[in-house]
Amino acid sequence: QVQLVESGGGLVQPGGSLRLSCAASGIIFSIYNMGWYRQAPGKQRELVARITRLGSTNYADSVKGRFTISRDNAKNTVYLQMDSLKPEDTAVYSCTGSNTENHYWGQGTQVTVSS
Repeated sequence: QVQLVESGGGLVQPGGSLRLSCAASGIIFSIYNMGWYRQAPGKQRELVARITRLGSTNYADSVKGRFTISRDNAKNTVYLQMDSLKPEDTAVYSCTGSNTENHYWGQGTQVTVSS
């Protein structure tokens, strides 16, 4: 039925870049607000970035100016471009989709920033 599948995580050096993708199926993607959360060991889950069905975006202060969220409705995919990565960005990143009726979660992908 409904699936959100993340990809693109991995190990990257501080200052490097990574691009996460989230492919959605089983929903009318264009009417869903999409977002990325992350959770690091010992910390609470944090909303990193959000993009509405109309394309408006919002970012956590900790990533503002470094991360960019975007969506491609033709591909049913939302992206998170991560630049100037820091060790404190290390976390499991999860994709979400929501409308007035439903809220869905992906299973997450690991991002590790280390030298």
